Amino acid sequence: MGDGLFYFRAEEGGRSDGFLFKMRLSPNYKPEFESLAKLLLEVARERSTDQLFHTIVQRMAERPHVAVAALWLLDKGDLCSSCPRQAQCPDRNRCLHLVASASYASKTTDPRAEDPTIKYGRVPVGFGEIGRVATSGQAFVSHDSTEDASGIGEAEWAAKAEILGLDAQPIIFNLEILGVVALFSRIPTPAQGPTWVRIFADHIATAIINTRAFEENERLKHQLELENSYLREEVLEAKAFGDIVGQSQALKGLLRQVEKVARTDATVLILGESGTGKELVAREIHKQSRRNQRPLIRVNCASIPKELYESEFFGHVRGAFTGALRDRAGRFEAADGGTLFLDEVGEIPPELQGKFLRVLQEKQYERVGEEKTRTVDVRIIAATNRDLKTEVELGRFRQDLYYRLNVFPIEVAPLRKRKDDIPLLAAHFLDQAARRLNLPRGRLTHAHLVQLQTYDWPGNVRELQNTIERALILAQNGVLDFDSKTEEKSSAPPLPAVSSQSNGCILTDIEIQQREQQNMLAALEKARWKIHGPGGAAEVLGIKPTTLISRAKKFGLKKPTPKP
Repeated sequence: MGDGLFYFRAEEGGRSDGFLFKMRLSPNYKPEFESLAKLLLEVARERSTDQLFHTIVQRMAERPHVAVAALWLLDKGDLCSSCPRQAQCPDRNRCLHLVASASYASKTTDPRAEDPTIKYGRVPVGFGEIGRVATSGQAFVSHDSTEDASGIGEAEWAAKAEILGLDAQPIIFNLEILGVVALFSRIPTPAQGPTWVRIFADHIATAIINTRAFEENERLKHQLELENSYLREEVLEAKAFGDIVGQSQALKGLLRQVEKVARTDATVLILGESGTGKELVAREIHKQSRRNQRPLIRVNCASIPKELYESEFFGHVRGAFTGALRDRAGRFEAADGGTLFLDEVGEIPPELQGKFLRVLQEKQYERVGEEKTRTVDVRIIAATNRDLKTEVELGRFRQDLYYRLNVFPIEVAPLRKRKDDIPLLAAHFLDQAARRLNLPRGRLTHAHLVQLQTYDWPGNVRELQNTIERALILAQNGVLDFDSKTEEKSSAPPLPAVSSQSNGCILTDIEIQQREQQNMLAALEKARWKIHGPGGAAEVLGIKPTTLISRAKKFGLKKPTPKP
């Protein structure tokens, strides 16, 4: 280019026609051209939209004569009720959003103090020169003007800042106006200045589309990795537990409820004892919903350490806390577009329930250590074996969160109330276990089914599944034996006989639970809160330590804190 000719590829609206322009420039413009060439290369390398916008305005504002470099993009109207320009706004559906601005850095003055674009975070389409550029798609160039030179209605600022030139160029890609890039200068706009800004604006349009596509690809890739990670265990559990099986009236009524609510996006609260198959109901709702092509992410709220709750559900950024070595998305982000199943939702700590209420109501949250607000589209299905209404009365669960979850409650009946389903469930689990364990399928006889139906199944369907598997493993010559299970029912010492004429008092279920709670508390206090081993409360009550721990947790029994 020793002949003073500079060659560059022409693009119109982000579309390259594959031919070159040549322009003869004076030596004074050679540094400008070289600076532009470096800037275009730097912009092309960006993979983040936020960093791209920052780079654009910072580099444009490096020259001493530049008062302000600013970049607006067209987006939906989001601040209409509080926007100071609402009276001048002809279109409440969209406006120009200021995404980045910068001023020439002075040593004595805060460069942003004189920046009027701070006041103009939103510019109505068609308002001022900047707004008209977004409407017409035509550039506005003022080579030497002090009358309304700001282009956004700040003539007083323009005069005070000695603004003499304005170059506002539309950002266009495939004939679609994306926004406006503007350069406010303290010298008259050079004759060939708009040419460079026009070229730059076209490259900005391409760069915006590229970075948005890159970020979307990264988001989808990351979400897929999350789904794979979270769903591995879900697939195993789904295969192990099977589908909903049974023909009892209680089950048919439940499935009718599932069919009705699945077609909506309503929040569902599944109630029932442990082991009744609440997760299967959640899976069935998701399978019949419009979100069935997106993931169902399950999280057991009782299994997460309290200090990791926020990170697990909302994610965190690198360095947010000790051990946060990289950015991590949470369960809400992994379930975006799909369903989030909150199992044992009653275990959410009270101090974190407000954050859950916010994301349920507003669909917004922030990662731990990050100020950026994220939006998520997730359907919530929750499940619990607790009486949440009682938990609310006791002050352990927020009332507003309870009402938000309890939009459509579904109660799963315990197995003892749907014993008609036991034959079908037993046969289903037997086939499933035989395939998984690679064992010969045993034969279920009528006598076996009578045995199974006479047991009360405190562990519900999960206990039945485990019983079938254990019997299959212990079977000799394919003969199943359930005697140990039915004997387990009568292994406890008999209760003292109560005469029907003694007092005529019949206890309600709540009264029975209260007596059980009092009895358990008495045993714990007698054993000085020792659970395991000789003399422990479990031995006194004649139950397993794990059973005692589970029931104590259910009743909210905790060892009292010693007084100082």
